[in-house]
Amino acid sequence: MKFLEQKIKGVFIIEAEPFIDERGVFRRHFCQNEFSEYNIDSIVKQANISENKYAYTLRGFHYQIEPYQEAKTISCLRGSIYDIVVDLRPKSSTFMQWISFDISSENRKSIHIPKGCANAFLSLEDNTLLQYYSSEIYDPLSERGIRYNDPAFDFKWPADAKFISEKDNNHPDFKY
Repeated sequence: MKFLEQKIKGVFIIEAEPFIDERGVFRRHFCQNEFSEYNIDSIVKQANISENKYAYTLRGFHYQIEPYQEAKTISCLRGSIYDIVVDLRPKSSTFMQWISFDISSENRKSIHIPKGCANAFLSLEDNTLLQYYSSEIYDPLSERGIRYNDPAFDFKWPADAKFISEKDNNHPDFKY
């Protein structure tokens, strides 16, 4: 695997190095030793699957606060997404900055999101399937969110969301 750190410290694009032959493709998806070499939180306490029936489904922005802050590694197993990561760490040099990525089953990239950052994604195809590895157990009392169109960030999406939960659509404006 190749680990490419992004402008927000701790955010990595992880590129697969697949072995391809007449049978198909084999690739490593997770290796604790390799993650540790890049100081990526390699503890997996929970794994989640996100099934998105329709293109232009928007989920997020989601994160958890202490003591249940979580790092996440997200992979797209079917379909494609446009993912945005925003830095919510007040002491970070990139506080309130965001970056975006195209992640798909075709490009086989994963994204690692460190503790203190939030992410949201827009599915770009019907039947998009994501897998998340999380470093912490979901705790509803620690869950927080940012609205996808919060004016504090000026997020740029490639298309309008057609499907979004009431909860995600009604997060209050971000206050720091």
